[in-house]
Amino acid sequence: MPAPVILWFRRDLRLADNPALQAALRSAAPILPLYVLDETPDLRAPGAATLWWLEKSLAALAADVEARGSRLILRRGPAERVVADLARETGASGVCWNAVFDPGVPARDARLAEALAAAGVEARRFNGGHLLSPDKVRTKTGGQFSVFTPYWRAARPLVNPGEPAPAPAALPAPADWPGSDRLADWGLHPTRPDWSKGFKDWTPGEAGAAERLDAFIHGALKSYAGDRDRPDREGISRLSPYLHFGEISPKACWRAAQAAALRGEVPDAQVDKFLAELGWREFNANTALAAEARGDAPEKVNVDRRFDAFPWRDDPKAFAAWTRGMTGYPIVDAGLRQLWTTGWMHNRVRMVVASFLTKHLLIDWRAGETWFWDTLVDADHASNAGNWQWVAGCGADAAPYFRIFNPVTQGEKFDPDGTYVRRWVPELARMPAKLIHAPWAADKAILSACGVTLGLTYPHPIVDHGVARQRALDAYQSLKADR
Repeated sequence: MPAPVILWFRRDLRLADNPALQAALRSAAPILPLYVLDETPDLRAPGAATLWWLEKSLAALAADVEARGSRLILRRGPAERVVADLARETGASGVCWNAVFDPGVPARDARLAEALAAAGVEARRFNGGHLLSPDKVRTKTGGQFSVFTPYWRAARPLVNPGEPAPAPAALPAPADWPGSDRLADWGLHPTRPDWSKGFKDWTPGEAGAAERLDAFIHGALKSYAGDRDRPDREGISRLSPYLHFGEISPKACWRAAQAAALRGEVPDAQVDKFLAELGWREFNANTALAAEARGDAPEKVNVDRRFDAFPWRDDPKAFAAWTRGMTGYPIVDAGLRQLWTTGWMHNRVRMVVASFLTKHLLIDWRAGETWFWDTLVDADHASNAGNWQWVAGCGADAAPYFRIFNPVTQGEKFDPDGTYVRRWVPELARMPAKLIHAPWAADKAILSACGVTLGLTYPHPIVDHGVARQRALDAYQSLKADR
């Protein structure tokens, strides 16, 4: 029997459309599927919601692998050491993996590849997580794109989704299996307390990803461009966690959307908008990789360095109210409660709550980014940091400083009947639609009839919108004055 090849799973927890797996199969050697829980201190530790999803995804992958006559080997420790040790232990001839571009990972992978080569083990790396490798798209002068529209104009023609690569019917197994950890022993599921009971609507794993994509293609994609901004409707894809964990590839999403357009089932404009959202994910990855090349951590360092002098406020009480969904602004509170309960938040509402934190409260965007990192099941490093910087005004292609979302008008526009707020802020469920986004504007008789006592059953606004808006404008103007 030839020497085995290690198939190192990372954020590509799938068997279909997996370039590293296809390469391992072409070797005609026994395959050792491996996942490493790498807790190296200099790499950013995953958040609690991420670990919840990871456990379920690994369980699903292990079942899929076993159904094909193989096993998923689980090891815990620094990946550089674990992968090299397993190669020596099994006499592996090669290691195949798909690239991850988070800070510190490409450099770590390069060191590992060199160490493996020195030991006579071939390291083969592929792009399985992006439409394009994040370092591929450059301006005509070889520079970094800082604005999305020209980036996407240059990037989109380069995308080649290719042909689908179905999951293999079988995986060649070695004669002897190395030892493996037990997934249950990793303790990834929360206990004392188990705060994940509201996560029940998610189905982590490759099968769940395929079902989610199919439902989206035959449902919400048909009116995606408009409905994606409506948290009161099922108008979005909900594919973000599946893409983050690589349970489905962005190229598979691209092919499915374009196929629907070719069949005449979905208007081209709707598909174009969805593809542009996949492109925004690519743009954030491109921006994050460029930041790392400069020695900057995207979750810590402002892309626009003028913001290093921004007068952020230290207000623990206001931040705590924001995290708990107790700001007194219903659309903001609904979003934060949805996040805590389900591990996810609607995209439009993410922008509203981020704007509220950074502009109404003038609290550093990094505090919000860290909260999302811990509580989102789709907490992708590049997208999370990139989107927070975009809202705060300090990122690539950032929102202009004077764009300060009014949480009342945002609620009235995108949740006009109050459906979203009624679901997540049940104490306001009986409020009439015209007042549900500004309950403080209701008279005492209406509040009493609706069972609402401001300051008791639901908080007063923790800040006045008009005052907060002017304070934010003054703070942003201070950056110009200092130049």
